Amino acid sequence: MKVIIGSNNKSKFHAVKAVFTDDVVDCADVPSHINSQPVTDEETMKGATNRAENCLKLYPDAFCIGLEGGVTYINNQLFLCNWGALAIPDGSLFVASGARIPLPVFIERKLNEGMELGKIMQEITEVKDIRHHLGAIGIFTNGSISRTDMFIHVVKLLKGQLETSINDKY
Repeated sequence: MKVIIGSNNKSKFHAVKAVFTDDVVDCADVPSHINSQPVTDEETMKGATNRAENCLKLYPDAFCIGLEGGVTYINNQLFLCNWGALAIPDGSLFVASGARIPLPVFIERKLNEGMELGKIMQEITEVKDIRHHLGAIGIFTNGSISRTDMFIHVVKLLKGQLETSINDKY
């Protein structure tokens, strides 16, 4: 099976490759058609589904995955959120969300000033392209969970739904 990720982000690639170990995994740079910094669950999920569906338009015989990180408010507190979508050739679309952790107030302030989370994290850690490695979740969990780990969880949820749907057809 060929699996295409709708992003060139290294952490997303490594997450998909870790789950789809026996498959050919590749990347495609496709648009999410959302803001560069998604600020709700709905927008973050839409970015993931858009990436998966846009990828499927380019690769109609592939299994296409969109992964998106964002932030969302829960009870007036800002949380990190992430979503994934898997679009397959028969038209089925699977979605899943993963880990959430509260973000510090100073992050919220910088986001409200118009900065993207990845740029904020790069600024405070002085680590270039941190979103391709540890990500915000890695920093705020002291390295216990990396951005790749976070997306591995989401991709496992997507793959599990796919496998269940295939089993249900027989």
